[in-house]
Amino acid sequence: LPPECIVLDVKNVLFAVTQASKMFYPNADIDLPDENLRTSDNLNELYQNVRFGKNVLIGKNVKIGKNSSVASNSIIESNVTIGENSVVGSFVLIRNSLIGSNVHIQDGCKIGIKGFGFIPNKNKNIRAPHIGKVILEDGVEIGANSTIDRGSLADTIIGKNTFLDNQVHIAHN
Repeated sequence: LPPECIVLDVKNVLFAVTQASKMFYPNADIDLPDENLRTSDNLNELYQNVRFGKNVLIGKNVKIGKNSSVASNSIIESNVTIGENSVVGSFVLIRNSLIGSNVHIQDGCKIGIKGFGFIPNKNKNIRAPHIGKVILEDGVEIGANSTIDRGSLADTIIGKNTFLDNQVHIAHN
């Protein structure tokens, strides 16, 4: 080791990383509801050249590219980006995600949900924060009722032109 390095000696690396992550991201181990959602009543004023179904909710700072559509009963939470010519089906929830152009997300998908991450401990399991995002690159298609978890420390990335079948689960990272 170079002499300028500081050595951190811990018994359980995953537990130590989890504790440090919680200091910087105290709420990342819980998927809190987005309280800044707008209803589909006024979305056409904000997003020209985007089609919306009924009962769509959109959070703050959401960017949706032209010629895209979001079908009925879907929720796009704050700070999500969706590229041009993309299709979001009905009953879809998207959070913590960057979505490219020409992406198709079929009905019932959950994108950017916190993964099943925890550190086993003798007395009590400790939830690990998930601070990454989901990145769906251009040309991706996600089949109906699929789930893609956001990354724990890094992003979960679905590469360009990848097609996933129905009911697929991609775990975090």
